[in-house]
Amino acid sequence: MNTYLRVKERNNRQIAVWLFIVCAFVFAMIVVGGVTRLTESGLSMVNWKPIAGVIPPMSEAEWVDEFNAYKAFPEYQKVNMGMSLDEFKNIFFWEYSHRVLGRLIGVVFALPFFYFLFRKKVKRALKPHLWTMLLLGGSQGLLGWYMVKSGLVDQPDVSHYRLTAHLGLAVIIYIYAFWVALKLVMPTTNTAIGRPYGLGLVYVKLLFVQILLGGLVAGLNAGLVSDTWPLMMGQLIPDGLFFNDPWYGNIIDNPLTLHFEHRTFAYVVAAIAMLLWWKLRKDRSGAVRLAATFVLLTIVLQVCLGVLTILNMVAIPLAAAHQAGAILALSAGLILLNRMKS
Repeated sequence: MNTYLRVKERNNRQIAVWLFIVCAFVFAMIVVGGVTRLTESGLSMVNWKPIAGVIPPMSEAEWVDEFNAYKAFPEYQKVNMGMSLDEFKNIFFWEYSHRVLGRLIGVVFALPFFYFLFRKKVKRALKPHLWTMLLLGGSQGLLGWYMVKSGLVDQPDVSHYRLTAHLGLAVIIYIYAFWVALKLVMPTTNTAIGRPYGLGLVYVKLLFVQILLGGLVAGLNAGLVSDTWPLMMGQLIPDGLFFNDPWYGNIIDNPLTLHFEHRTFAYVVAAIAMLLWWKLRKDRSGAVRLAATFVLLTIVLQVCLGVLTILNMVAIPLAAAHQAGAILALSAGLILLNRMKS
């Protein structure tokens, strides 16, 4: 291998490591965001201070000021009236952690990015992808505040549409960075001869849709609709799925329907994972077989976590693990897509 190729390979490896680190931070951000929602902490910080907001209240007087600001908004007045300062500090912690982690991701992405650009380590074809990631990251911060604002008006709860959009964009950023990093360290060809690449692509896309459904479920607290499995309230297909009018509004606005959709879609996604594993279990490449097995194991784990979350009335540790499991399963699907084109 000549010197140019060695340098190019080293640069690609360094950029890939950096992007995988960014993915790890985004993964943590998604999980912390889930806990923030589960603990109903997302409206505890009623101001958006992109720079000054990095520093939390440092004195008792500053805490009182922050608490008084919170008291002026609907969540305190309609839900948490009488909350103590110590209780406020607890919910503040999760929202503060979520916002600071978001800013940290910006630093973790931007500083190495501009360093790599300055050192001319980024190949021309890669630059548009990295600039797009930077733009998406900035948009995510704005979307997060747009989401929070929806809960600071009349109803003390954020819009489940905006919540899902915020989650969806985070997942898109994760997919984008993870896929680019994979291709840098594990180059692919343009063909997947004899392999069900199309089915794998369907699996990843449906898993993304399932994550969005999970966001809608979380936004409407629809996970609390039923704590039984496999039946819902003693029925395979519960009554009331199309109670709202017009009927099509139930698909994204009826908590019962959303809960049922999320369960049913999970079975579809799991079935596709099993089919992928079956088709690839004897593949000539050990890496492909291993990736297919990883897909199957992660989706089985995810289904189990989902069932346990339901049976335990959305206990926070289980629900957070379930959200983390979704990203793990998605990662496995992306790895399989990459290896099927190896």
